Amino acid sequence: MTDLLFVLFSALALLCGFLTVANPFTRSPVASALFLVLTMVWLAGLFVLLHAFFIAAVQILVYAGAVMVLFLFVIMLLDLREEERRRWNRFGVAAGLISVLGLLGITAVTLLRATPDGTGDAQLEGATHALGLMLFRQYLLPFEIVSVLLLVAMLGVILLSKRELK
Repeated sequence: MTDLLFVLFSALALLCGFLTVANPFTRSPVASALFLVLTMVWLAGLFVLLHAFFIAAVQILVYAGAVMVLFLFVIMLLDLREEERRRWNRFGVAAGLISVLGLLGITAVTLLRATPDGTGDAQLEGATHALGLMLFRQYLLPFEIVSVLLLVAMLGVILLSKRELK
């Protein structure tokens, strides 16, 4: 049953993640934000299957709740309409490709360093105290980088949607 739920949650998370970026139904940024909420819900389901109940709760409360409310507030405050066709921005495309290559590199390094016998850091199963210690001691820099990335994403929404003054 666990394997079936894993496949189901993974497929739904990938589908909703794809629909967040390339939604064939509508070009509305609000619809994309709602698909991102669904992606986060399915990821929380995957955390539950991994017995990481605290992280699943934080995923729902913080990311699907607070952060997405903030993103929707920014989108609605700026009164974004359906996106108009824009010309390709060379800097934006180059920065996006560099970001994707960087994420692929980080993923490759993480997979190469993973221990196949399961004796790695994933043995915290439900221990929030040990998780907090590991998060703020061993993984403090990645934790802070994620917070900066969330700030940059919010500023990116504002800059992409600003109107030219006439």
